Amino acid sequence: MSMSKVYFLGGEDVAKRDSKEINKRAFIDAGGTPDVLIFPWTAKSVGRSDEYRKIMIDYFKDLGACTVDFAEYSESPEEIAEKAERSDLIYLPGGLTTVLVERIRNKNVDDLLRNYPRVIVGRSAGALALCKECILTRNRDNPVTMIITGIRLVDFRIKVHYNPSKDNELKKLSKQGKIYGIPERSALVYNGGILSFIGNVYLFQEGRKTRAG
Repeated sequence: MSMSKVYFLGGEDVAKRDSKEINKRAFIDAGGTPDVLIFPWTAKSVGRSDEYRKIMIDYFKDLGACTVDFAEYSESPEEIAEKAERSDLIYLPGGLTTVLVERIRNKNVDDLLRNYPRVIVGRSAGALALCKECILTRNRDNPVTMIITGIRLVDFRIKVHYNPSKDNELKKLSKQGKIYGIPERSALVYNGGILSFIGNVYLFQEGRKTRAG
């Protein structure tokens, strides 16, 4: 069975399109003019606003997408699987990781994502959800660091929106397994077990930090 090529994007302001070149590379890997399927499941309310959808459609069309469709949470797993089968690239956006993971499991599409044979782009929460564990460090939404189980498409962990202020916490957490710190506008690319990096990505392992790419 062919494996997906996965882009773990540390974060992007999609209105400003500040990771345009990374997304363009993913589109080229998906054939240049891909049919894109977005899972807009990361907000507390089901779905995303019309404004958000228009931003994504315009952005991806400008990047060369042939079509841009959305996996609706109201659809059956079979309907979502049919949309995925017709797509060349699946896009998991940023937002609330806990909400996204819960909805993926509720709709039984975790196996679909694990077995998807083409290109996946996960941004921020979308990237975290694909890992074996999701590290949610302290911020205004999380008063304490949380670690939740992801869908286990890959066996490593990541920190999205990485910045050096989290180094001490990540060094401690890395004693239980490696973590890649991915800043905004940077990406880790997973291709059949081979990792490559776009921008500055850092590896935390056994309490130490090194440059990964």
